[in-house]
Amino acid sequence: MIEGVELTPLKIISGDSGDVLHAIKRTESSFQGFGEAYFSTVDKGAIKAWKRHNKMTLNLVVPCGEIKFVLYDDRQDSQTYGQINELTLSLQNYQRLTVPPLVWLGFKGLGDDLNMLMNVSDIPHDPEEYDKIDAYKNHINYLWD
Repeated sequence: MIEGVELTPLKIISGDSGDVLHAIKRTESSFQGFGEAYFSTVDKGAIKAWKRHNKMTLNLVVPCGEIKFVLYDDRQDSQTYGQINELTLSLQNYQRLTVPPLVWLGFKGLGDDLNMLMNVSDIPHDPEEYDKIDAYKNHINYLWD
Protein backbone atom coordinates (compact mmCIF):
# COMPACT_ATOMS: atom_id res chain seq x y z
CA MET A 1 0.00 0.00 0.00
CA ILE A 2 1.20 3.52 -0.76
CA GLU A 3 2.72 5.29 2.24
CA GLY A 4 0.06 7.11 4.27
CA VAL A 5 -2.87 5.35 2.57
CA GLU A 6 -5.09 3.30 4.89
CA LEU A 7 -7.74 0.70 4.17
CA THR A 8 -10.12 0.18 7.10
CA PRO A 9 -12.68 -2.67 7.20
CA LEU A 10 -16.13 -1.34 8.09
CA LYS A 11 -19.13 -2.90 9.79
CA ILE A 12 -22.46 -3.57 8.17
CA ILE A 13 -25.08 -4.23 10.81
CA SER A 14 -28.06 -6.10 9.39
CA GLY A 15 -31.53 -5.33 10.65
CA ASP A 16 -35.02 -6.62 9.97
CA SER A 17 -36.04 -3.48 8.09
CA GLY A 18 -32.66 -2.43 6.68
CA ASP A 19 -28.95 -2.23 7.36
CA VAL A 20 -26.64 0.24 9.10
CA LEU A 21 -23.39 0.91 7.22
CA HIS A 22 -20.61 2.42 9.32
CA ALA A 23 -18.37 5.02 7.64
CA ILE A 24 -16.02 6.77 10.10
CA LYS A 25 -15.66 7.57 13.78
CA ARG A 26 -13.67 10.44 15.24
CA THR A 27 -11.91 7.94 17.52
CA GLU A 28 -10.22 6.21 14.54
CA SER A 29 -6.64 7.04 13.59
CA SER A 30 -7.64 7.92 10.01
CA PHE A 31 -9.97 10.69 11.25
CA GLN A 32 -8.05 13.95 10.84
CA GLY A 33 -10.96 16.30 11.52
CA PHE A 34 -14.15 17.28 9.74
CA GLY A 35 -14.31 19.67 6.83
CA GLU A 36 -17.22 18.38 4.78
CA ALA A 37 -19.00 15.24 3.59
CA TYR A 38 -20.32 14.69 0.10
CA PHE A 39 -21.50 11.97 -2.27
CA SER A 40 -20.27 11.48 -5.83
CA THR A 41 -21.58 9.13 -8.49
CA VAL A 42 -19.76 7.60 -11.44
CA ASP A 43 -21.48 5.83 -14.32
CA LYS A 44 -20.45 2.32 -15.36
CA GLY A 45 -17.29 2.58 -17.45
CA ALA A 46 -16.83 6.29 -16.69
CA ILE A 47 -13.50 7.47 -15.34
CA LYS A 48 -12.89 10.39 -13.02
CA ALA A 49 -9.13 10.98 -12.95
CA TRP A 50 -6.59 12.33 -11.97
CA LYS A 51 -6.78 14.59 -8.92
CA ARG A 52 -4.26 15.34 -6.18
CA HIS A 53 -5.15 17.30 -3.08
CA ASN A 54 -2.41 19.42 -1.54
CA LYS A 55 -3.92 19.70 1.96
CA MET A 56 -7.07 17.53 2.09
CA THR A 57 -7.25 14.01 3.49
CA LEU A 58 -9.99 11.92 1.83
CA ASN A 59 -12.01 9.18 3.55
CA LEU A 60 -13.82 7.29 0.80
CA VAL A 61 -16.63 4.76 1.30
CA VAL A 62 -18.72 3.03 -1.38
CA PRO A 63 -22.22 2.34 0.04
CA CYS A 64 -23.67 1.19 -3.30
CA GLY A 65 -22.33 -0.06 -6.59
CA GLU A 66 -18.73 -0.95 -7.29
CA ILE A 67 -15.86 1.49 -7.88
CA LYS A 68 -12.25 0.82 -8.81
CA PHE A 69 -9.80 3.27 -7.23
CA VAL A 70 -6.30 3.85 -8.54
CA LEU A 71 -3.68 5.70 -6.50
CA TYR A 72 -0.30 6.98 -7.68
CA ASP A 73 2.50 8.23 -5.45
CA ASP A 74 4.82 10.79 -7.04
CA ARG A 75 6.05 12.22 -3.74
CA GLN A 76 9.82 12.04 -4.16
CA ASP A 77 10.45 11.77 -0.41
CA SER A 78 8.01 8.86 -0.02
CA GLN A 79 9.10 5.25 0.55
CA THR A 80 6.53 4.24 -2.07
CA TYR A 81 7.57 6.80 -4.72
CA GLY A 82 6.43 5.69 -8.18
CA GLN A 83 4.03 3.01 -6.92
CA ILE A 84 0.50 2.50 -8.20
CA ASN A 85 -2.24 0.83 -6.12
CA GLU A 86 -5.54 -0.48 -7.44
CA LEU A 87 -8.46 -1.56 -5.30
CA THR A 88 -12.17 -2.04 -5.70
CA LEU A 89 -14.69 -1.06 -3.05
CA SER A 90 -18.33 -2.19 -2.84
CA LEU A 91 -20.73 -3.67 -0.30
CA GLN A 92 -18.98 -7.00 -0.88
CA ASN A 93 -15.64 -5.30 -0.04
CA TYR A 94 -16.95 -2.71 2.40
CA GLN A 95 -13.97 -0.69 3.60
CA ARG A 96 -12.91 2.93 3.97
CA LEU A 97 -10.05 4.19 1.82
CA THR A 98 -8.10 7.01 3.45
CA VAL A 99 -5.95 9.01 1.03
CA PRO A 100 -3.46 11.54 2.41
CA PRO A 101 -2.56 14.81 0.68
CA LEU A 102 -0.29 14.73 -2.39
CA VAL A 103 -1.32 11.24 -3.61
CA TRP A 104 -2.93 11.15 -7.08
CA LEU A 105 -6.38 9.52 -7.22
CA GLY A 106 -8.60 8.32 -10.03
CA PHE A 107 -11.62 6.07 -10.08
CA LYS A 108 -13.88 4.15 -12.46
CA GLY A 109 -17.48 2.97 -12.15
CA LEU A 110 -17.81 -0.80 -12.42
CA GLY A 111 -21.33 -1.60 -11.25
CA ASP A 112 -24.32 -1.86 -13.58
CA ASP A 113 -26.54 0.37 -11.45
CA LEU A 114 -25.73 3.33 -9.22
CA ASN A 115 -22.04 3.61 -8.28
CA MET A 116 -21.75 6.06 -5.41
CA LEU A 117 -18.98 7.07 -3.06
CA MET A 118 -19.06 9.18 0.06
CA ASN A 119 -16.09 11.33 1.03
CA VAL A 120 -15.62 12.67 4.54
CA SER A 121 -12.77 15.16 4.22
CA ASP A 122 -10.84 16.95 6.91
CA ILE A 123 -11.15 20.41 5.30
CA PRO A 124 -13.87 22.08 3.20
CA HIS A 125 -13.57 22.04 -0.59
CA ASP A 126 -11.26 24.72 -1.97
CA PRO A 127 -10.78 24.92 -5.76
CA GLU A 128 -7.27 26.35 -5.22
CA GLU A 129 -6.19 23.39 -3.06
CA TYR A 130 -5.91 20.59 -5.64
CA ASP A 131 -4.23 19.73 -8.93
CA LYS A 132 -5.98 17.97 -11.79
CA ILE A 133 -4.61 16.31 -14.93
CA ASP A 134 -6.13 14.45 -17.88
CA ALA A 135 -7.06 10.79 -17.33
CA TYR A 136 -4.98 9.63 -20.31
CA LYS A 137 -2.43 12.33 -21.21
CA ASN A 138 -0.21 12.62 -18.16
CA HIS A 139 2.97 11.42 -16.45
CA ILE A 140 1.27 8.51 -14.67
CA ASN A 141 2.09 5.14 -16.23
CA TYR A 142 -1.42 3.69 -15.96
CA LEU A 143 -3.81 2.52 -18.67
CA TRP A 144 -7.51 2.63 -17.80
CA ASP A 145 -9.14 -0.50 -19.22
